[in-house]
Amino acid sequence: MASIMTVFGIMMIPGEISADSNQVTITSIDEKISLEKTITTMNVPQDNKLPWGTIRGEASDVVERYPIIIQFYKGEDPVHFAQVDAKGDGSYEYKFRVRNVDLETGEAINIFEGDYTVKIYKVIPNINDLA
Repeated sequence: MASIMTVFGIMMIPGEISADSNQVTITSIDEKISLEKTITTMNVPQDNKLPWGTIRGEASDVVERYPIIIQFYKGEDPVHFAQVDAKGDGSYEYKFRVRNVDLETGEAINIFEGDYTVKIYKVIPNINDLA
């Protein structure tokens, strides 16, 4: 059985955003499935020049028909939520804008800047029978 641990990465090419995996918890939903919650931190430097960020998860066991939920928080305040489907191998990728340009003024606007908490939720099959 493939590993249920998600490898979490936030990247920009070249990578200026950093992420550290902090905590993974698994909570049983019923006898067949559980909810895996990964909490990590993300730092976007103030001098960031790149427009996109990416969250990627490595191949793992996920339950079909359940999307992966990604939540960004600045302190306790919710900032951005996303939902992505897993690929056939259980991996996923979510691209998001980090920086934008005001078309009227040409001024660059940082959408994300500083420290964030990122929570990722996946529904996974139980590895142990709870019968």
